[in-house]
Amino acid sequence: MLSDSQLRRYARNIALDGVGVVGQEKLLASSALVVGAGGLGASLLSYLAAAGVGHIGIVDHDRVELSNLQRQTIFEHADIGRLKVEAAKDRLSELNPELKITVYPYKITAQNAEEIIAGYDIIADGSDNFATRFAVNSACHNLQKTLVSGAVRAYAGQMAVFKSYLPEQPCYRCFVGGLPDDEQSCSNAGIIGASAGIIGSLQALQAIKELLNIGESFAGQLLLFDAISLKNRIVKIGKDSNCQICGGNS
Repeated sequence: MLSDSQLRRYARNIALDGVGVVGQEKLLASSALVVGAGGLGASLLSYLAAAGVGHIGIVDHDRVELSNLQRQTIFEHADIGRLKVEAAKDRLSELNPELKITVYPYKITAQNAEEIIAGYDIIADGSDNFATRFAVNSACHNLQKTLVSGAVRAYAGQMAVFKSYLPEQPCYRCFVGGLPDDEQSCSNAGIIGASAGIIGSLQALQAIKELLNIGESFAGQLLLFDAISLKNRIVKIGKDSNCQICGGNS
C-alpha cells in the first residue's frame, strides 16, 4: 500500500491510464540495471529513479572527468575524480531517498555479466563500446531478460528493445553481427549532449513501459534519430538464423 507521501510523489504517474496505484506499486517492487553512467545513463537513471523503480543497479568503472559534464548531467563539478557509480548513487538518493541503489564499480564482462544481471527485472544498456554491449546481450539472452539498448555518436542516436528469448525475436547480435572495423568513441567523433539525453530518456520510457506492460512493446524494432534534422525513423530488425547467440549456433 502506498503511503501518503508516495501518493503525492507519484501523483502524475497514478493519474495515468494503465498505471494507477497498482502500477505504481509494481514499479516500486521492480528492479532495473543500468549499464554505463555516462550520457545515456544520466537520463536513464534520473527518470527511472523519479518514476519510482524501487531497486536500481548501476555498473560503471570510470571516474568523473571535466569533459563528461558537457552531457552527463547527473554529475556536477565537485564530482570530478569520484567514481561515477558513487556520485550517481548520491544524486539519485537525493532525488528519491526511498529507493535501493546498488553500485558495481567495475567493468561488466562476458565473465561476470550473468552474475550481475541475474537479479534484475530489466536491463538498460548505455555503454559506449561493443565488447560490453555483446557481453550484456549474451547474458540477457541466456537469462531471458529484456534488454533496452541505446547508443549515440556525433549527431545521431539509436534505441532498440530486444527480447530474444521469445520466438522469432532478434538479439543485439542479430542487428550488429561482429565487431565493426570503425568503432569510434565520443572522444574522437564528438557528441551533442542533448541527443544523449533524448535517447537515454527514450530508454527509460521503454523500460518503464516494459515493467508495467503498457502499450505495444518496441521489441524487434530500431529507432534512428538525427539531431540535426530532428527526424527519426523506425526500422524492423530481423532475427538472424545464423546468429552466434540466439540463432541456434551458440
